[in-house]
Amino acid sequence: MKHLSKLMAVALLFVGFSSIQAQDENNPWQVSFGVNAIDVYPTGDVSSFGNELFNANDHWNILPSISYIGVSKSVGDGFAVGVRGSLNKISKLGDTAVDDLSHYALDGTIKYSFLKNTTIDPFIEVGGGYTWVDEIGAGTVNGGVGVNLWFSENIGLTLQTSYKHAFEDYGVKHWQHLAGIAVKFGGTDTDGDGIYDKDDACPEVAGLEAFNGCPDADGDGIEDSKDSCPNEAGSKEMNGCPDADGDGVADKDDACPNEAGLAALAGCPDADGDGVADKDDECPNEAGPAENKGCPWPDKDGDSVLDKDDQCPDVAGTVANNGCPEVTEEVQKQLNDYARTILFDTGKATLSPATTSVFVDIIRILGEYPNSKFTVEGHTDSVGSEKLNQSLSEKRANSVRDFLIAEGIAADRLTAIGYGESKPIASNKTRSGRKENRRTEINLVK
Repeated sequence: MKHLSKLMAVALLFVGFSSIQAQDENNPWQVSFGVNAIDVYPTGDVSSFGNELFNANDHWNILPSISYIGVSKSVGDGFAVGVRGSLNKISKLGDTAVDDLSHYALDGTIKYSFLKNTTIDPFIEVGGGYTWVDEIGAGTVNGGVGVNLWFSENIGLTLQTSYKHAFEDYGVKHWQHLAGIAVKFGGTDTDGDGIYDKDDACPEVAGLEAFNGCPDADGDGIEDSKDSCPNEAGSKEMNGCPDADGDGVADKDDACPNEAGLAALAGCPDADGDGVADKDDECPNEAGPAENKGCPWPDKDGDSVLDKDDQCPDVAGTVANNGCPEVTEEVQKQLNDYARTILFDTGKATLSPATTSVFVDIIRILGEYPNSKFTVEGHTDSVGSEKLNQSLSEKRANSVRDFLIAEGIAADRLTAIGYGESKPIASNKTRSGRKENRRTEINLVK
């Protein structure tokens, strides 16, 4: 046992000072311990072993206790290097009985495993070491095969057979068979999710193997880093977000999450199809523009010109005249028929009381065309000076305009113009002609 302690110390020093630094496999460290059997039959020619190789009863030397310990570390791609120490008692040297010769060995190993992450883990091993038999030491070169049978991720059974060839003539060439327990360790799993950090895309947060160790908090099958709603279960189509009303708009973006609607309206319905969401539509069942809060524009006078565009919303008109009635030639004639009956005091611009009643009809006609503008024109005959007649016509035109304004006609609709004697409609040489020329006209401004 004194020598076994020495072997273990040497093994630990070997591993501790080795240049191996890579840790690129799960649980890179492996410790094995168990029993070993030394077989030196025949002592001379290895090739003649034949069926005697596994004749344990006749040739194997076994110490009935833990008689070997090995430590190795993975260096990647199936390779591992390590050191192993063993001890034994040799009472059978081939067919020759001997008096319990002591046997100690210290070996360096290079192991290659054929398969990865499997329950049955076969391997080959080469290496070299030093073996002492009854205090006589010799260097050896070793080669062998074995298998690990893993009961779990970390614990298994190791079975191995190696041939150890001594360099010196006095060295003992022999086989060494090993059976023991293997323990793997050294893998780091910071978040405890069963996925080692080197393979874990989210090593600080417990996750799922399906997502390389990243979490899926809401359990919707979409990892949190790709889930727009990591705390609410949703669908892949919605990037992990729910869509309660099934309208194709995720609840987080849906202004009406419990009513199926349109994506263009942030998931809200539009019953009348006017482009205004029902929640903002004051007339949800009647199509209308957004600028009128979803209601149709009114047309109170029914002239097909909407009130918003109708300059005469209370009076039916024409589209061409912006919803206002148009002054026809017939109306214009009628207006001037009345205007020409307006009388003034002789030689003056004051209205004759006898003519006041005619204004009732004129005002009525002007009121029917509230958006139309007119000129109030004054005309005279040629009696008197031209300058006097011009002044008189202007004053009479303004008298009529002032009267109409006083009776409620908007001032901006009326313009007073005096033409004097410049626009006769009859001959000034006759009395009847001069009477026709002394007139007032009210004409539409075109």
